[in-house]
Amino acid sequence: MAGDMNTEATHPSSGNPEGSTPHFPPHPDPGHALPAPDRPLPGGVWLGLGLVVLLLIAAIGYGVLQRGHDEHRLIEDTNASAVLSVNVTHPTISEGGGDVSLPGNTQAFDDTPIYARTSGYLKKWYVDIGQRVTKGELMAIIETPELDEQLQVAEANLKSAQADLALAKTTSERYQNLLKQDSVSKQETDVAVSGAAAKEAAVDASMATVRRLQQLVSFEKVFAPYSGVVTERNTDIGALIDAGSPAASNNAKELYRIASVDKLRVFVPVPEVYAPVIKNGAKAVLTLDEYPGKEFVGTVARNSNAIDMNSRTLNVEVDIDNPDGKLLPGAYVFAHFKIPVTERMLSIPSNTLLFRAEGLRVGVVRDGKVHLQAVIIGRDNGKSVDVASGVSANDQVILNPSDSLAEGEQVQVTNRPAVK
Repeated sequence: MAGDMNTEATHPSSGNPEGSTPHFPPHPDPGHALPAPDRPLPGGVWLGLGLVVLLLIAAIGYGVLQRGHDEHRLIEDTNASAVLSVNVTHPTISEGGGDVSLPGNTQAFDDTPIYARTSGYLKKWYVDIGQRVTKGELMAIIETPELDEQLQVAEANLKSAQADLALAKTTSERYQNLLKQDSVSKQETDVAVSGAAAKEAAVDASMATVRRLQQLVSFEKVFAPYSGVVTERNTDIGALIDAGSPAASNNAKELYRIASVDKLRVFVPVPEVYAPVIKNGAKAVLTLDEYPGKEFVGTVARNSNAIDMNSRTLNVEVDIDNPDGKLLPGAYVFAHFKIPVTERMLSIPSNTLLFRAEGLRVGVVRDGKVHLQAVIIGRDNGKSVDVASGVSANDQVILNPSDSLAEGEQVQVTNRPAVK
């Protein structure tokens, strides 16, 4: 059995030449790494790397293109924002007639300040603001002790002068009788006659003084000059009163102010363009904000017949009856005048006008550029104006133009109104 094992161990393996020793590879040393074999990369890896490179190139190209597009868009937006955007409108046809509304102010038909004619102290007042008074009604009493004393002195002087005159007349008559008998000289008689005449003049002077003082004393009572409403009271009991008016005395003060409100005057500044059509006797309708929907009819009483150089307006007075006192002096009203129909004109909004040193202008858009067109106003309607010349119905007129708007400036129209 051992022989068999030796025979089996020494038996040449199949595939070796007969009689040769079999070769076994050496065992690898665990402390030494074997070199990696050189193997080629699979094809899928190369395909993936190619796709990554292509994606990177595409991303870079897209970024460059997007940046260029953004820069181009920014330039376009900048250029677009540099062009002024405007809204425009087209002139409309106006008939040139109808109703024109103008502001005015109401005034009392009579408005009188009451001053004292004599100096003293206010003893009592009888009327206050808002109270109606009738002509001749007692309003106040002024106490004037000094004036009363002056009157008494003047009356005494008058009596003395009258006594002197009586004696002088008697002496003159006696001398004239004695002259007939040649008992006195002509000179003595003339002296007596002249003395009587002088005494008579002195009596006249004393009487004038008494009348003047009596008149001043009568001014102790302040009476209403006409029927009206007391609008002011500027004094009180015990106040020192100085006679006269502010023009005559710096210390004079207004006691009362009376206004006649049964009839009012309304003064309306009418623009020069309407002056020829406002006639005396024409009717005018007044409206007030405090009475919405209510109309008051007045009559054009008179006008100044002169255009004011500063405002270029004609001052027109409209008189209106006010029996119920609804209209108050000093109120702000609108006067509506009927204007006769004239030729047809073009109307544009008032907010299209440009006031330049060279004259009135409007901005008109033509071929995307601004043209400052000179216009002549035919009539001012408030919110709109009628243009006598300068624009046509097809013109694109700029609304709310900037003061810096220049001739030939590039603009873009943001709205496209239809031509009416």
